[in-house]
Amino acid sequence: MYPKSIKNSSRFVNVAYRISLPITILLWLMPLAAVMMTSIRSIQDINQGNYWGWPTSFNFIENYMMVFQSTEMGQYLLNSILITIPAVMGAVALSTLAGFALAKYKFKANIWMLAIFIGGNFVPFQILMIPVRDLTISLGLYDTHMGLIMFHIAFQTGFCTLFMRNFIVGLPNELLESARVDGVSEFKIFWHIVLPLVRPALAALSVLVFTFIWNDYFWALVLVQSDTVRPVTAGLSSLQGQWLASWNLISAGAVVAALPPVTLFFAMQRHFIAGLTLGATKG
Repeated sequence: MYPKSIKNSSRFVNVAYRISLPITILLWLMPLAAVMMTSIRSIQDINQGNYWGWPTSFNFIENYMMVFQSTEMGQYLLNSILITIPAVMGAVALSTLAGFALAKYKFKANIWMLAIFIGGNFVPFQILMIPVRDLTISLGLYDTHMGLIMFHIAFQTGFCTLFMRNFIVGLPNELLESARVDGVSEFKIFWHIVLPLVRPALAALSVLVFTFIWNDYFWALVLVQSDTVRPVTAGLSSLQGQWLASWNLISAGAVVAALPPVTLFFAMQRHFIAGLTLGATKG
């Protein structure tokens, strides 16, 4: 029923795996290495077509300082933080409450509400561009941090609710019923019993949603037009001039923009893996 592990497969499969794996990893890492190398090259080196060769000079400090001195990179990073953290907190909080209700309460519209949450994940967000933009303008939220925060929460809650519901539904009902028999309120059951048990899932979901929102480019273009609100993903486009692109500065800015989600992942790696594998060994 399940595929055999590599070590139990034939010799040909083992050899092919050992050969293809490092090649695949190398191909995957090559663009990342190219961006990092470009971020420390001089503009003269790039203009001469030295894209993959060894840099003639290492401008690590100069390029990264120039990104913050000649652009609004600091403001873009601050905007991303001000947008991402409240949006992650809001989406995770709402989805955990909704997931608890859908997993542990039986009511007539339960399955239909779950279907709505699931179905919303299959709607192409591009078709919502004009309605969402018009709605933000009518509500006075266009080109504001709050506008991006609210719509990120709205768009992420569907996936997050499905994610949390699938974890909470596996919690034993007897544990919750025993608390109700003792007179514990529903909110205290949620706060003191459910949340501690799904903490790994919360950590995994927070890392995923943080990455989704931080890396968002589409809504940053649709709902924002000023540098005082523009997040870092959209701000990188301002590093490209009308006639000449400073690819060394663009690459340095891309590396700076990638550092927060990468740092968060490695900081939460243990909880992230535990959350994704929670319940995987149940039999």
